[in-house]
Amino acid sequence: MSRPDLSLEAQCLGVVAGVDEAGRGPWAGPVVAAAVVLNRNNVPEGIHDSKQIAKVQHEALYHSITQSADWGVGIASVEEIDRLNILGATKLAMQRAVAALRQKPDMVLVDGNRLPVLPCKAQAIVKGDSRSLSIAAASIIAKVTRDRMMRELAREFPHYGWERNAGYGTAKHQEGLVKYGVTIHHRRSFRPIRELIEKAQ
Repeated sequence: MSRPDLSLEAQCLGVVAGVDEAGRGPWAGPVVAAAVVLNRNNVPEGIHDSKQIAKVQHEALYHSITQSADWGVGIASVEEIDRLNILGATKLAMQRAVAALRQKPDMVLVDGNRLPVLPCKAQAIVKGDSRSLSIAAASIIAKVTRDRMMRELAREFPHYGWERNAGYGTAKHQEGLVKYGVTIHHRRSFRPIRELIEKAQ
Protein backbone atom coordinates (compact mmCIF):
# COMPACT_ATOMS: atom_id res chain seq x y z
CA MET A 1 0.00 0.00 0.00
CA SER A 2 1.43 3.38 -0.97
CA ARG A 3 2.03 5.84 1.82
CA PRO A 4 1.31 9.56 1.56
CA ASP A 5 4.25 11.84 0.77
CA LEU A 6 4.95 15.50 -0.04
CA SER A 7 4.98 15.21 -3.85
CA LEU A 8 1.63 17.02 -4.28
CA GLU A 9 2.80 19.76 -1.91
CA ALA A 10 6.08 20.08 -3.84
CA GLN A 11 4.13 20.95 -7.01
CA CYS A 12 2.59 23.99 -5.31
CA LEU A 13 4.13 27.41 -4.67
CA GLY A 14 4.13 29.02 -1.25
CA VAL A 15 2.37 27.84 1.90
CA VAL A 16 0.38 24.62 1.37
CA ALA A 17 -2.30 23.36 3.77
CA GLY A 18 -3.94 19.93 3.77
CA VAL A 19 -7.59 19.70 4.84
CA ASP A 20 -9.71 16.70 5.86
CA GLU A 21 -12.80 16.03 7.95
CA ALA A 22 -14.09 13.48 10.43
CA GLY A 23 -17.68 12.62 11.18
CA ARG A 24 -19.72 12.87 8.00
CA GLY A 25 -21.45 9.52 8.51
CA PRO A 26 -22.38 9.36 12.22
CA TRP A 27 -25.93 9.85 13.44
CA ALA A 28 -24.86 12.09 16.32
CA GLY A 29 -22.35 14.81 17.11
CA PRO A 30 -20.70 17.58 15.09
CA VAL A 31 -18.62 17.31 11.95
CA VAL A 32 -14.98 18.34 12.49
CA ALA A 33 -12.43 19.51 9.92
CA ALA A 34 -8.74 20.20 10.35
CA ALA A 35 -6.21 22.13 8.28
CA VAL A 36 -2.48 21.43 8.61
CA VAL A 37 0.58 23.20 7.21
CA LEU A 38 3.49 20.84 7.84
CA ASN A 39 6.98 22.08 8.60
CA ARG A 40 8.76 20.23 5.81
CA ASN A 41 12.00 20.19 7.80
CA ASN A 42 10.27 18.56 10.75
CA VAL A 43 7.61 16.10 9.57
CA PRO A 44 6.64 13.62 12.31
CA GLU A 45 7.32 9.96 11.53
CA GLY A 46 4.40 7.62 10.88
CA ILE A 47 1.77 10.00 9.45
CA HIS A 48 -0.79 8.09 7.39
CA ASP A 49 -4.48 8.27 6.58
CA SER A 50 -6.12 8.05 10.05
CA LYS A 51 -8.16 5.01 8.94
CA GLN A 52 -4.91 3.10 8.29
CA ILE A 53 -3.43 3.73 11.72
CA ALA A 54 -4.08 1.83 14.94
CA LYS A 55 -6.14 3.90 17.39
CA VAL A 56 -3.34 3.85 19.96
CA GLN A 57 -1.10 5.76 17.51
CA HIS A 58 -3.65 8.52 16.91
CA GLU A 59 -2.98 10.42 20.15
CA ALA A 60 0.82 10.22 19.80
CA LEU A 61 0.68 11.47 16.21
CA TYR A 62 -1.80 14.19 17.19
CA HIS A 63 0.72 15.40 19.77
CA SER A 64 3.64 15.30 17.29
CA ILE A 65 1.69 17.14 14.57
CA THR A 66 0.32 19.84 16.88
CA GLN A 67 3.83 20.43 18.31
CA SER A 68 5.56 20.75 14.92
CA ALA A 69 3.01 22.12 12.42
CA ASP A 70 0.65 25.06 11.93
CA TRP A 71 -2.84 23.65 12.38
CA GLY A 72 -6.44 24.74 12.77
CA VAL A 73 -9.71 23.01 13.60
CA GLY A 74 -13.20 23.91 12.40
CA ILE A 75 -16.44 22.50 13.79
CA ALA A 76 -19.98 22.54 12.39
CA SER A 77 -22.67 21.79 14.95
CA VAL A 78 -25.58 19.35 14.75
CA GLU A 79 -27.88 22.36 14.20
CA GLU A 80 -25.75 23.46 11.23
CA ILE A 81 -25.72 19.91 9.83
CA ASP A 82 -29.53 19.80 10.03
CA ARG A 83 -29.90 23.28 8.52
CA LEU A 84 -27.31 23.08 5.72
CA ASN A 85 -27.14 19.28 5.13
CA ILE A 86 -23.98 17.31 5.86
CA LEU A 87 -22.09 18.43 2.74
CA GLY A 88 -22.77 22.11 3.42
CA ALA A 89 -21.82 21.72 7.08
CA THR A 90 -18.60 19.87 6.15
CA LYS A 91 -17.59 22.70 3.81
CA LEU A 92 -18.33 25.22 6.58
CA ALA A 93 -16.15 23.27 9.03
CA MET A 94 -13.35 23.23 6.43
CA GLN A 95 -13.61 27.00 5.92
CA ARG A 96 -13.35 27.48 9.70
CA ALA A 97 -10.34 25.15 9.92
CA VAL A 98 -8.43 27.08 7.23
CA ALA A 99 -9.37 30.40 8.90
CA ALA A 100 -7.93 29.07 12.19
CA LEU A 101 -4.42 28.63 10.74
CA ARG A 102 -1.80 31.12 11.93
CA GLN A 103 -0.61 31.74 8.38
CA LYS A 104 -2.75 32.26 5.29
CA PRO A 105 -2.08 29.41 2.85
CA ASP A 106 -1.40 30.02 -0.85
CA MET A 107 -2.84 26.60 -1.74
CA VAL A 108 -5.19 24.22 0.06
CA LEU A 109 -5.32 20.50 -0.79
CA VAL A 110 -8.72 19.11 0.22
CA ASP A 111 -9.51 15.43 0.63
CA GLY A 112 -12.38 14.30 -1.61
CA ASN A 113 -14.02 15.68 -4.75
CA ARG A 114 -15.86 18.77 -3.43
CA LEU A 115 -14.25 22.07 -2.55
CA PRO A 116 -15.43 24.62 -0.02
CA VAL A 117 -15.20 28.28 -1.05
CA LEU A 118 -11.81 29.46 0.26
CA PRO A 119 -9.90 32.76 0.08
CA CYS A 120 -7.04 31.11 -1.82
CA LYS A 121 -6.40 28.49 -4.49
CA ALA A 122 -7.63 25.00 -3.65
CA GLN A 123 -7.53 21.57 -5.20
CA ALA A 124 -9.72 18.56 -4.43
CA ILE A 125 -7.71 15.34 -4.15
CA VAL A 126 -9.63 12.05 -4.28
CA LYS A 127 -8.19 9.66 -1.66
CA GLY A 128 -6.03 12.59 -0.62
CA ASP A 129 -5.41 11.19 2.84
CA SER A 130 -3.45 8.31 1.31
CA ARG A 131 -1.55 10.58 -1.13
CA SER A 132 -0.69 13.82 0.67
CA LEU A 133 1.10 13.97 4.03
CA SER A 134 -0.58 17.31 4.81
CA ILE A 135 -4.06 15.85 4.24
CA ALA A 136 -3.16 12.70 6.20
CA ALA A 137 -1.99 14.89 9.10
CA ALA A 138 -5.28 16.84 8.93
CA SER A 139 -7.22 13.55 8.99
CA ILE A 140 -5.50 12.60 12.27
CA ILE A 141 -6.15 16.01 13.90
CA ALA A 142 -9.83 15.95 12.83
CA LYS A 143 -10.35 12.35 14.01
CA VAL A 144 -8.71 12.76 17.41
CA THR A 145 -10.52 16.07 18.04
CA ARG A 146 -13.89 14.57 17.17
CA ASP A 147 -13.31 11.32 19.11
CA ARG A 148 -12.46 13.40 22.20
CA MET A 149 -15.66 15.43 21.77
CA MET A 150 -17.76 12.27 21.46
CA ARG A 151 -16.18 10.81 24.59
CA GLU A 152 -17.15 14.00 26.44
CA LEU A 153 -20.73 13.77 25.14
CA ALA A 154 -20.84 10.09 26.17
CA ARG A 155 -20.27 11.13 29.77
CA GLU A 156 -23.39 13.28 29.59
CA PHE A 157 -25.39 10.70 27.59
CA PRO A 158 -23.98 7.29 28.55
CA HIS A 159 -26.55 5.01 26.88
CA TYR A 160 -25.43 5.22 23.24
CA GLY A 161 -21.83 3.97 23.29
CA TRP A 162 -20.45 7.16 21.74
CA GLU A 163 -17.12 6.71 23.51
CA ARG A 164 -16.62 3.63 21.31
CA ASN A 165 -18.76 4.19 18.20
CA ALA A 166 -18.21 8.00 17.85
CA GLY A 167 -21.89 8.42 17.03
CA TYR A 168 -22.07 5.90 14.17
CA GLY A 169 -25.20 3.76 13.93
CA THR A 170 -23.87 0.65 15.68
CA ALA A 171 -26.10 -1.93 17.40
CA LYS A 172 -25.33 -0.33 20.79
CA HIS A 173 -26.28 3.10 19.49
CA GLN A 174 -29.53 1.77 17.97
CA GLU A 175 -30.35 0.01 21.23
CA GLY A 176 -29.90 3.27 23.14
CA LEU A 177 -32.12 5.15 20.70
CA VAL A 178 -34.95 2.61 21.07
CA LYS A 179 -34.68 2.61 24.86
CA TYR A 180 -33.85 6.25 25.67
CA GLY A 181 -34.88 8.17 22.56
CA VAL A 182 -33.28 10.95 20.55
CA THR A 183 -30.97 13.51 22.25
CA ILE A 184 -30.10 17.10 21.37
CA HIS A 185 -26.88 15.75 19.83
CA HIS A 186 -28.64 13.58 17.23
CA ARG A 187 -28.79 14.69 13.60
CA ARG A 188 -32.52 15.00 12.97
CA SER A 189 -32.04 15.37 9.21
CA PHE A 190 -30.48 11.88 9.01
CA ARG A 191 -33.05 9.30 7.94
CA PRO A 192 -32.73 6.79 10.85
CA ILE A 193 -33.18 9.62 13.38
CA ARG A 194 -35.97 11.29 11.40
CA GLU A 195 -37.84 7.98 11.17
CA LEU A 196 -37.52 7.39 14.92
CA ILE A 197 -38.91 10.86 15.65
CA GLU A 198 -41.80 10.30 13.23
CA LYS A 199 -42.55 6.93 14.79
CA ALA A 200 -42.65 8.46 18.28
CA GLN A 201 -45.11 11.18 17.26
